[in-house]
Amino acid sequence: MSDPSKAAPEPFRVPDGDLDDLASTLAKTMSEVRQHGVILDRLGSEPVSTPQPTDDAPTADTADADKADVPASVFILALGGEAYAIELAALSDWVNYLFLPVYGREISTTRPWCDQWHEHPEAVARLHALWLAWQQLTDAEAGLSGPSTWHRDHLDQALVHLRAPDGPFAACTTSPTRPNHRVLATPAPELAGATQ
Repeated sequence: MSDPSKAAPEPFRVPDGDLDDLASTLAKTMSEVRQHGVILDRLGSEPVSTPQPTDDAPTADTADADKADVPASVFILALGGEAYAIELAALSDWVNYLFLPVYGREISTTRPWCDQWHEHPEAVARLHALWLAWQQLTDAEAGLSGPSTWHRDHLDQALVHLRAPDGPFAACTTSPTRPNHRVLATPAPELAGATQ
């Protein structure tokens, strides 16, 4: 006689009509998990508290070495190498899975956009600042008015500049049927000691 507690479980079948919803929900959940991982990594790398001076205080050389491990800023333009690539990947998830689906609006001559936004330094800087504010103001600690504050103080101004006809995407797509990408040249800095 076989033990019913050791029987193989019945197979579970998801109806075909529900597969798209399930895949969409899974993609959103995975994106949120990645974003939470980035936040946890960032929080784990920040100093927990400021040590109080004692008789055994570290020397200036030791203190400088400890500071080298802590990033000077969480802003993406202050990062380099692998740290920049990791932050850009997390930002891309937020832009592609939350920002654009909700706030993307239609592309037009008065509201250009570029699918290759990550190649426009100004756009990366503005979107990253917007994302940092979103993380802070949508947290439970921000209170019930946090999301409203984010919309008013951050999103509205960022959209005005990002999507402006003379903004970072001025030479990019203005019609969804004619994709275009071009990073505009910026003024060249004067070289020290250059003669005219």
